[in-house]
Order: sequence, then C-alpha cells, then structure tokens
Amino acid sequence: MEYDVVIVGGGPGGLAAAIRLKQLAAEKNHEVSVCVLEKGAELGAHILSGAVMDPGALTELIPDWKEKGAPLTVAVTEDKFLFLSATGARQTPDWLLPECFHNKGNYIVRLGDVVRWLGEQAEALGVDIFPGFAAAGVLYDEQGAVRGVYTGDMGVARDGSHTDQYQPGMELLARYTIFAEGSRGQLGRELIARYKLDQDCDPQAYGIGLKELWEVDPAQSRPGLVVHTAGWPLDADTYGGSFLYHLDNNLVAVGMVVGLDYANPWLSPFEEFQRYKTHPAIRPTFEGGKRIAYGARAITAGGLLALPKLVFPGGAMVGCEAGFLNASRIKGSHAAIKTGALAAEAAFDALAGDRRQDELSAYPAAFKASWLHTELNKARNFKQWFKKGRTVATIMTGVEQWLLKGKMPWTIHRTKPDHACLQPASECARIDYPKPDGKITFDRLSSVFISNTNHDENEPVHLTLKDPSVPVAVNLAKYGGPEARYCPAGVYEFVKDDHGADRLQINAQNCVHCKTCDIKDPTQNIVWVAPQGGEGPVYSGM
Repeated sequence: MEYDVVIVGGGPGGLAAAIRLKQLAAEKNHEVSVCVLEKGAELGAHILSGAVMDPGALTELIPDWKEKGAPLTVAVTEDKFLFLSATGARQTPDWLLPECFHNKGNYIVRLGDVVRWLGEQAEALGVDIFPGFAAAGVLYDEQGAVRGVYTGDMGVARDGSHTDQYQPGMELLARYTIFAEGSRGQLGRELIARYKLDQDCDPQAYGIGLKELWEVDPAQSRPGLVVHTAGWPLDADTYGGSFLYHLDNNLVAVGMVVGLDYANPWLSPFEEFQRYKTHPAIRPTFEGGKRIAYGARAITAGGLLALPKLVFPGGAMVGCEAGFLNASRIKGSHAAIKTGALAAEAAFDALAGDRRQDELSAYPAAFKASWLHTELNKARNFKQWFKKGRTVATIMTGVEQWLLKGKMPWTIHRTKPDHACLQPASECARIDYPKPDGKITFDRLSSVFISNTNHDENEPVHLTLKDPSVPVAVNLAKYGGPEARYCPAGVYEFVKDDHGADRLQINAQNCVHCKTCDIKDPTQNIVWVAPQGGEGPVYSGM
C-alpha cells in the first residue's frame, strides 16, 4: 500500500501529525494520503500516562476542541507538593513552588480517552487508521533513505511454522514516514543507531512509570486536586516521585516514576510503588476504595540535552519517540502534539514541492523557533541535577526555576547511560519489601490481570536475548538477577532446571510493553520487539 505519509504510532504525537496534514491539505486544496499504524488492538489500548495535560498545543491544533467534545473536563483546582519521610509529610508553600509545578489552566485527563477522541477527529478528516497492526521493521531504498515500514506476520507459531490463522505482513510505502512509537520505540531505536542520530547529544535518560486507577470512597474524592510527592520510599540517591490526581466520578489516578539510572540492583520499582500507598498521608485516600486498573510504561526523560537529531532521509521522529517530555513539569502529551504538528507542516511543504524521501530540515528548525524549545531549554538541567542526589537537585531546581526563572547561564551534561549505573549486588544493601495485603498493596500477577494483557502463548517470544548465557553468567552472578525486580509484570524469573542449575524463564505473555527491560538490562542483552499486532495490554482510559 502506498501513501504520501505513513505514521507509526497512534498516540498524541502521531495523531496530531495526521490531523495537521489533513488540515493543511484542506486549506491548500492539495490532496495528501495519510495512514496511521497502531500496534494496540484499538486506539488508546497501549496509552498510559498520569496525566495532567497542558491544553496549549491542542488549542493550536484544534481551536474548538471544547465544542467538539474533547475529554478535557476536570480542570486543576489545587496543587500540593509534599516531601515525605517514612512517617510524615511536609507541604511546600504554594508561593515557594517553581512555575513548573503550578498547574493552573491545565486538566486532569485519562489520556487513553483523549487519544480515542483525537482518532475520531483524524478519521473525520480522511486519515486511514489501522489498529492491531504492529510495524515490525523499516524499509529502505537503494540510497539508504526510509521508504516506509512493514508489518509483522500474524499467525506464526513459536517454532516458526504457520498456523491456520497465518496472514503475511504488508509493506506500507511512503514519501515520508513519521515515527511516533512512544518511549524506546523499536523502530526509533533502529533509526537512531543506523543514522547515528544521537552522536551529538547526551545519553538518553529514562524512568519507569507505574500507575493504578482507583474508585475511591466519595468522602475521599476531590476532583481537580493534584498532589505530587518526593522522598520516601525512595532513598536520597534515587531519582523519582509520585502523584495523586483526582478525576471526577470518584476516580483517583495514583502513580510513581522511578529513574532507571538507579544503582541498587535489589530495588524494585513495583514494590516501591506499592509501599508508597501505605504512607500515612496517602493511605486514607484508598481505604474503602477499589483498584480498577493497572499499567506501567517507560518514559523518555533526558530532555533537551538528550534529544537526538530529529530527521533523516525519508522520515522524522516526534513526541516521546525522540524524548520531548518535560520532566520538570511532569508533562509530555502537549509536547507530542506540538512536535507532531510541526513535523506534519514540514512534510506537507515537502509534498507540495513534489519532494520525497529527503530530510525534513524545516521540522527541527521550526522546533528551535517554537515555545516548546523555550520551555525545554528552561528545564535543560533538571534531570542532570538529580544525578547528584535529591538534596542538591531540590536546591538547584529551586535556584534555576524559582530564582532564575529558567534563565541560568550554565548547562550540566550527563555522560553515563542508565544501564551502566547498576552496582554489583554484593556492594549494595538488600531491600526487604513487605508482603501485599490485597487491599491497598498488591502483587504483580494480580496487577497484570487487571491490565487486560493478552499474548498467544504459542507465538514467538517477543523478548529476545542476544546471548542466552548472559542472564545467569553475568546478570545473576554479578547483579543478583535484577530482571526479576525491574520488570513490573513478572515476565522474568530465575528458576532451577532439572539438574538444579539456574536458568532465566521468560513469561512473555505477562508483558505490558513498558520496555524497561530493553533499557535497564545492564548488559543490553535483552531486545524488545513488537509481538503480533493487537497483543499486549488493553488499557481502558489510562
């Protein structure tokens, strides 16, 4: 199938690009064919975010979004920022909070619902959307330019044979291909390596975000309240924080982000998140309530200094695929929408000029001239300061964001990738986590169950090992087998074989597609690839 533009990923960035292309086509009376590939079974199935949304980019894209029924209905009414100790909570006075932590004018949303609505707007404009089709690889022409993507075969058994449901993949060819897979996209990873897009930037920094959606006692519901916390249960050297967002209908979104540069291999982000909910300042919100959804997703948090080159022959990267999230504001959807629209404008102008498969240099130039670049530049040192510990980071974030208003004369660089930060297990203190009570805290398997995750157990395993000997010989021997702890879904476990020797068992059917293993594996031996289209979690408005 041939299109003018193929977009990989049906999240905010990809859909914004599709919408903007069709808007320009209508304005200029220039027909443009556009399709969006989405690996989830439906739009929003794999979308997971906090989320407090800045509506600025959406207003630029669709000025009448309110009249069109966009699901941005819960305006932020109150901000709280708490520093937690094991037993207490200290609230930062509102006047002392830097601007990046103020959310007046923003909305608490269920991003999956927003994405589904964006999909409706795109389809109304004539965009072809194909959910349930995972882009498995990039197609290149003889000159090395991207000429499209191909989808994976369906109905392949674990041994590689074809089942009676077999359907071959298809090639989608395009004059330009926009990649919007989200954090640590499979094809984006390939493109960055092939074109050396990251040779002039800092190593990318990532976090794992874990989230639950609760239906709480009406007495605990405060629609519009936004609570962010730092401190306990994480130690002072581990980057991370938590959030409580009060939606309407007695719903509360709760989550934790843990930086994947943590050093102690005994740390488990999932258990830290469960422990967080037991804090005296947090637990009352959930007592008498019911957990109704769970999910996890990596986030790309390196900011402006870790942005790779955005364009290459035949294509571009937008949103979290490239890393436009503003970690200081804990927001990325507005950046995804903005960059999707900017890439679309560059692609449309190229199409109108009868160009194809060259570099869309107008896109990075437009980004550098945009309000988004100004916003990210103000926060360029945010993640870097946290490499020096929470105390230094808190002070310097206050200096840069509150005192200097983001106009600091210095820039702090990072040199170490996240996977290189783990220390040997023998040099680190073990962490003993309490057992879940099944009321406020839960185990991994019951959590995966409510993520509606499903994979065919007979299909090829989509979590591959470059060297099968490494997990036991290196990861278990030196790092205590961190796979079993950093995975939030119970995919990896070390078991004994028939001869009493250790082996790594991969329970791929549990995978929620968070990509943490692809990022944090200390030997970079695990490679995440897309399973058959439509498989994985099915999040409902997460």
